[in-house]
This record gives sequence, structure tokens and C-alpha cells, in this order.
Amino acid sequence: LDEDIYCSILPTATQFSRNAIFAGMMPSRIAATTPQYWIGEHEEESKNEFEEELFKNQLAGKRLRLKWSYHKISNSQEGRKVNEKIKQLLENDLNILVFNFVDILSHARTEIGLIRDLAGDESAYRSIVRSWFIHSPLFELLNILTSHPVKIIFSTDHGTIRVQNPLKIIGDKKTSANLRYKMGRNLNYNPAEVFELRDPAAAFLPRANISSRYIFARNKDYLVYQNNFNYYAGYYKDTFQHGGISMQEMLLPVVLLEPVSK
Repeated sequence: LDEDIYCSILPTATQFSRNAIFAGMMPSRIAATTPQYWIGEHEEESKNEFEEELFKNQLAGKRLRLKWSYHKISNSQEGRKVNEKIKQLLENDLNILVFNFVDILSHARTEIGLIRDLAGDESAYRSIVRSWFIHSPLFELLNILTSHPVKIIFSTDHGTIRVQNPLKIIGDKKTSANLRYKMGRNLNYNPAEVFELRDPAAAFLPRANISSRYIFARNKDYLVYQNNFNYYAGYYKDTFQHGGISMQEMLLPVVLLEPVSK
């Protein structure tokens, strides 16, 4: 077991941080070199639809010829199907498995009252994740792999934080929806309350137009539009969010598991 910590990029949101991992490039370079694989903020398609293609491009750019597979797992049934292919997977040089449960739980906790009650704070949230893990196809897969000489790397693309303090902002209809960061051209906010990025290129981020800028919430703040401010401030308070700047979102674990010699 070998553990370390690395830092996510901004925004600490899947469409930026995970795409960057698979592409081996920062978001602005992905958008510039492979625009067909970069989905803009205002487009309705999944923002991570092309992870497999991005990784394939990364391997080609590094001239690495590997036998590999990619699997995105959003429920137990999909996980079990992957486990049934274990013999086939063991023939590969590399297998990438993306488990979406924790991200799905985060969104469900926001939208579903029962889940919010069950995961009332950080300790309860971790307890639910642990319960899922020990009953999951992932745990089953790890038990299977203990008898095989393989290396396993665990990591994530971003963390999450329970937000407490709403900040009032004004934006137009094309402003991004995330509560921890906003990207747009007509943003009105208190610069002292946020981390302001007037030049997205400085952080290797794409811009929708020449006047686009990014702002990021810090600590336990979250960004709420002026319209119906009190309602949405109350609705999202104590929810787990990501996309902004905090140690919880940005400092990420990476773990290498190797077989124990017998």
C-alpha cells in the first residue's frame, strides 16, 4: 500500500478535472486541439461523454501501444457485468473503471429529502459511502484480484464540501449553473467574497467568448442568484457541492495497491 496526495485543477468539477486526467491535458488545450470532445457549459450533452476517446488520444500522443479497456459504472448491475469479464480483463495491460456512486450520492442528497436526512453531516455521508463500498461490485472485484499479480491505483478527480454560507450574485441566462463556480460574461458579485479569474487562459481554462470570466467560491461558501435568493439559499444550505476552492475539494488521495508476496 502506497499513499500520496495530489492537487485537482479548477474548477473542481468532473467536466474539467476528470476530462483533464483522461486527456493528459488542461481543459483549454482539450478544447483547442480536440474540440469534438469538449462539451461547452451551455450544451445539454453529458460533459464527460468522451473520456474513452480522450484517453485513446493521450496514448497515441505518447506512442504507447497498450491493450486496455474502459468502463463507466453507475449501478450495481453494470459493476457485476464487469466482474463477469474478469478473465478477459486480466489479459489487458490496463483497465480503467470509473465508479460514479459517490458523485450520484452527492446529487441525490441535494434533491432527495430522505437521503439528506440519512447523510446529515460529513460523518454520516462517509458512513453511507463505506456501507456502499463493502457491499459493492468494486469490493467484490478487489477480493477477486487478491489472488492475481496485478497493481491497482485508486484516485478521484475532485472532492466535495458541505456548504454553509450563501453569496449573492447576478448573472445572465448563459451563466453556468454550478454553485461553487460561475463562468459567464455578465457577472455581478462582490470581488472580495470570491476568487476571481478575469483571464481564463491563466488557469488553462476555455472561454465561451472574449469577455468570459470565472469566479470561484471559497471555504464553505456557495453562489446563489439574486432572484428567489432566500429560497435557494435555504434549499442548498448544508448540501455537498464541488467546483470551488477548498482543501476538501482540491487535495485528492491517490493509492497504489500491490499484491503481497507469499
